[in-house]
Amino acid sequence: MSAEDTLPMQRIEPVKRRTFREQIAESLRVLIMSGELAPGSQIIEADLADRFGVSRGPLREALRQLIEDGLLVTVPYTGTHVVDLSLKDIREIFSLRTALEIFAFEQVWNRRDDRFRVELSRRHDDLLQSIREGDDEKSILNELSLHSCVYEFSGHQLLLETWMGLRGKLQLYWAAHHRAHGRRGPHPDGHRQYVEAALGNDLATVIAEVREHMMRGSSQTEAFLENSRKAGKFI
Repeated sequence: MSAEDTLPMQRIEPVKRRTFREQIAESLRVLIMSGELAPGSQIIEADLADRFGVSRGPLREALRQLIEDGLLVTVPYTGTHVVDLSLKDIREIFSLRTALEIFAFEQVWNRRDDRFRVELSRRHDDLLQSIREGDDEKSILNELSLHSCVYEFSGHQLLLETWMGLRGKLQLYWAAHHRAHGRRGPHPDGHRQYVEAALGNDLATVIAEVREHMMRGSSQTEAFLENSRKAGKFI
């Protein structure tokens, strides 16, 4: 068999393995976001391998992906667990996100160009589409992507890395937030003012909108999460 005959097989095989891992990771993410795999619960590889009908290899690859995404954490001597989300976490996320996002806009303000404006608008359109589809998980990922835009264009690598470290708990927070408001995804108009301000000409307006945006519904989400925990349930 010639080298030309073997080349297509070499290209196709890694794509199949990667897709398989991503499918498992996607299924696990749904279980986590729905609360079926509750915060703090231990991941039992044998049980999950049986449940998905897969071998340990691709399952472990998927688990590593979710650890990188911040939804799982490996604790020494106790194994891998779903990240827990406490009321303290919510309050710290709120305060840190507010400070980080204001700083990000200060960094990006004079760097905003046509690429930034087009990309921010495109991500907002993607978010609205996922909301119309009633896809809660996709809307959470699109909401993360929308907010990531200002960090990605800020030119501040450490700031971007700090933001990326929050993504796992933010996904859990937004899942709780949506359920607290009885919605499958954020409100369709929830980011309209945010995007308009980000594309506008007044930095002070953006800073005020960021503070207001972060505060909307946070107290209701805290109360919902606290009541769920008292009842022995999650989000």
